[in-house]
Order: sequence, then structure tokens, then C-alpha cells
Amino acid sequence: MSGCTLDRITLAMVSLAANIAANHPKKGLCQLERLRGYGVSEDQIVQVVDIARHLRNEAGEMLDQEFDTASAAAAASATAPVTLENAPPGAACGCSTTAKGNACC
Repeated sequence: MSGCTLDRITLAMVSLAANIAANHPKKGLCQLERLRGYGVSEDQIVQVVDIARHLRNEAGEMLDQEFDTASAAAAASATAPVTLENAPPGAACGCSTTAKGNACC
């Protein structure tokens, strides 16, 4: 890639993490094979996958919580429909560590 300032390993790791976090149908398997081909350790790959899964799961939980809050508010007040834009903010905020103890931010 012309003008890319990331080295090939970093680029493959970022791409793998993004594919996993976004639930991409290809699952980042191409990047996984590239990383292995570049000699990246399985420990580093496992850490990237763990962080990406954590972010994906945390985002899903936050969306679910926002939906539940908006849904409950709409049920309580049938006169004014509540959307995610005007719903009270959820309790989840900040960045927690993954189940394996890795920081995600």
C-alpha cells in the first residue's frame, strides 16, 4: 500500500481485531494466517483476539442496556415515544478489562 505508515504486522493485527470486533463474516481468518506467516507469536495473536472480542461484547451489552432503558421508559410513558437519542444514558461507561485481564484502551 502506497503511503501506509503501518508495518505489515501492525496492519494485519489491526485488521484482525477490527474484523472480530465488527463480527465480519470473514472473521479475520486471512489476517490470522498472515500473522502466523509473519512469525507473530500465538500469545500476541490471542491477546489481540481477546481484546477485540471484549470490545465487541461490551458494545453489544451497552446497546442492549440502552434498548432496555428506552423500552422501559416507553412502556412507562405511552404518550411520548422514547428513542435511543432521548433515553437516559445507561449505567455502563468507561473501559473494563477483558476476562483474561487485558486492557482494551
